Amino acid sequence: MKSKGRLIGLDVGEKRTGIAVTDAFQLIASPLEGVETSQLTKRLRELILEEECVGIIVGLPLRLHGEMSEIEGLIQKFVRSWEQLFRDIPISRVDERFTSKMASASLFDSGVSKKNRRDKFLIDATSAAIILQSYLNQRR
Repeated sequence: MKSKGRLIGLDVGEKRTGIAVTDAFQLIASPLEGVETSQLTKRLRELILEEECVGIIVGLPLRLHGEMSEIEGLIQKFVRSWEQLFRDIPISRVDERFTSKMASASLFDSGVSKKNRRDKFLIDATSAAIILQSYLNQRR
């Protein structure tokens, strides 16, 4: 994966997907937004142009003991279709265990109101940022 240009991180779910993005130097991941999973490919096409994306990082939904969760089938289908549509933008996977819990804790620690902490799109985007930052940290 190129070391300059933005990376996009995804926390893919059945209904919603969280999206995060790095800075151009791939140092810091920030939550961007949540979208309906049915709209994900369309939104990613827009983001690739807007953000000059050079790679996609997708969460790998492992359970506590290492087995895949049920959502992995949906994610693999997305990855395969993405690789056919955008061959020049590589996809990497990273373990996403506990990211939703970490996202909720992070929002709480940041002083986000209880009402806003219930916003599933905000939690999903924060989870995507945790996934993306984890990838960045592993590369260092």
